[in-house]
Amino acid sequence: MLQLSKKVEYALIALRHMAMNSHGHVFTAKEIAVKYNISYELLAKVLQKLTKSGVVVSLQGMHGGYTLVKRPDQVQISYIINVIEEEKPTIAECYAEGGEDCSLFDACTIRKPLEKVQHNLNLLFEKTTLEQII
Repeated sequence: MLQLSKKVEYALIALRHMAMNSHGHVFTAKEIAVKYNISYELLAKVLQKLTKSGVVVSLQGMHGGYTLVKRPDQVQISYIINVIEEEKPTIAECYAEGGEDCSLFDACTIRKPLEKVQHNLNLLFEKTTLEQII
């Protein structure tokens, strides 16, 4: 079954936290990690990727941390997944790895129907914004 990675989950948790709280407030990775009982080290790496993508900004110094730059209605879930993951999550291995590794690829009877399901999932992630998960 399609499953989002911990990195994507942590990104969505952090972004949701920032979006739900006062706009312009600065949040530390430690603060978010403690509040949600998640790995600080992994969250810090995720926040670095979100910073490079322009979704959040990193502020240095004594009162430094991260703050959401974009409005929640401007942040698509598909964009977050693409920023965090090197490979898009797929519902079947042949879509992630290609048909070369699958002995059934050419004769597969479920490949085309699953391709439609995958397409619909991709559309859903593109249409869903951070605002909708707040």
